[in-house]
Amino acid sequence: MKKALSMIIMASASFGFIATSHAAPTEAKVTYDASKKKADADYKMAKEACDSHKGNAKDVCVKEAKAAQVKTTADAEAAYKGTDAARKKARTDIADANYEVAKEKCDEMTGNNKDVCVKEAKAAKTAAVADAKAGKEVSDARKDAREEKHDANVAVQKEKCDALTGAEKSRCMGAAK
Repeated sequence: MKKALSMIIMASASFGFIATSHAAPTEAKVTYDASKKKADADYKMAKEACDSHKGNAKDVCVKEAKAAQVKTTADAEAAYKGTDAARKKARTDIADANYEVAKEKCDEMTGNNKDVCVKEAKAAKTAAVADAKAGKEVSDARKDAREEKHDANVAVQKEKCDALTGAEKSRCMGAAK
């Protein structure tokens, strides 16, 4: 009976701990949410400031405000998630936003100058996206290399354990894993 009672108390305590841990958001989540709210507020202020401009200058101003919002939000999300995929997505989103700004700046040009401007904007975007992809691929390759090195070292340790017998061999094999 005492054993059953103590198990019930421990189970209740652990459920209470789990409920408490889910109720309070992590510091990283709070920082992420605050960054997103700040980015939205900054965007609204910057967009309102763009109202003083006319024509293409206003369009460029709005695109720059949006790009700043995308950069802040993407960086916050990448930091919050902390994964290579999130960092790649952030860099790609930022490249897309910067491309939109550059393309908008090209609208005030004409003829060949406009064509060159658009091609340069596209080339810059392509380079930034390629860099983001390469960064993820390098990170993945490093991870694969670490795993291969670890597996090779484990194989060496296991081979060393083969010379042992009994409990000593079991302990050695456990340590090798």
